Amino acid sequence: MKKNILFLFALVFGLMACNKESDYDAQLEIDKAIIEQYLSDHDLTAQVTASGLYYIINNPGTGVQPTISSNVTVNYTGKLTTGLVFDSGTSSFPLSNVIKGWQEGIPLLKAGGTGKLFIPSGLGYGTTGSGSIPANTVLIFDVYLISVQ
Repeated sequence: MKKNILFLFALVFGLMACNKESDYDAQLEIDKAIIEQYLSDHDLTAQVTASGLYYIINNPGTGVQPTISSNVTVNYTGKLTTGLVFDSGTSSFPLSNVIKGWQEGIPLLKAGGTGKLFIPSGLGYGTTGSGSIPANTVLIFDVYLISVQ
């Protein structure tokens, strides 16, 4: 009886994990289509990483290149694909403490560099959203990497 319960638990847990993964993949495809449409509409050309992060490097910078363990100072503007700005400013933080899209995108620059990050929702605030950012929302950030420590 215990073996049957354990098997049933493992089966249900496995199916839930598969559903979460397929839900993530499905949302990533939706997000990619949104980003690609935005790029097309604004006559922009971006590169894309394996995770689905799209980015444009305007100026790569010449200073130190950050890693996940770096503390960085960034000037940024965050907006939705509708153009609505949800946040902007200058902030210093450990790169390990921010959304995955920044953890992956900021190290593409060196200190003094500027670029634009197009972050699919799974690398942003995912299915929960945050504050004024709805769930499953693509984020766009203009970033200037001021310094790296």
